[in-house]
Amino acid sequence: MEQSSTSEVQQFTKGISDWQGRRIGITGAKGSLGKALTKTLRKKGAVVIGLTHSNVKNIETSVDAPNEWVQWDCGNESAIDLTLKNLDVLILNHGINPKGNQSISILNTALEVNALSSWRLIERFEAIAFEEESNPRQREIWINTSEAEIQPALSPAYEISKRLIGQLASIRWANLDKSQREILTLRKLVLGPFRSNLNPIGLMGADLVAKQIIKQADLKFNLIIVTPNPLTYILMPIVECSRSIYYRLMKKFD
Repeated sequence: MEQSSTSEVQQFTKGISDWQGRRIGITGAKGSLGKALTKTLRKKGAVVIGLTHSNVKNIETSVDAPNEWVQWDCGNESAIDLTLKNLDVLILNHGINPKGNQSISILNTALEVNALSSWRLIERFEAIAFEEESNPRQREIWINTSEAEIQPALSPAYEISKRLIGQLASIRWANLDKSQREILTLRKLVLGPFRSNLNPIGLMGADLVAKQIIKQADLKFNLIIVTPNPLTYILMPIVECSRSIYYRLMKKFD
């Protein structure tokens, strides 16, 4: 059985650029990047499940929209366990940007939506992946943290929440052992300003960003960076490497 599982993992790794039939769940699927990722992945043959807070009965369908819609709510992540169980890849792309509003209520909302809800989904998806001991399949989680993880974004609440989920993702990846990494891969999406409802003056188009994300995923990059800012390509790998060393040292001396 172990030999069969290893063979399945190797088969998936070799064919990672072949998205045909793979089930991809995307939170924030109604946003600009969610739509662009959906369109790109569907053209590659993937089956896309849009995870949204909206009433799915009122959402129009099209060839560029998700194949399926599933409604979910922050704080009630367990309600979509069945959906998560049937996914190969979970892309955490939802979020809010309160701009300059720094009230306590807004900060709490940003932390809940941008960080804590994503962390709970990571935990649930991870638990589902590791429970399939007899016949595991290789799964992936992609976490959209943005450049706000390492530099100002003119929105303190957004920056704090993105840094939190970014560090949580880093510490989780650093603490997965070899056998767990054969089952679950975490990829971090560090994106520069692209045009969306959250940022209508972004420098990049969402379609371009989505294509670059998929291209880097096909190249098996765990740290996916898409930005016009050259400093991010230098600073972010250094930050990730430093975190990994620090977290692993702490684990070793625990």
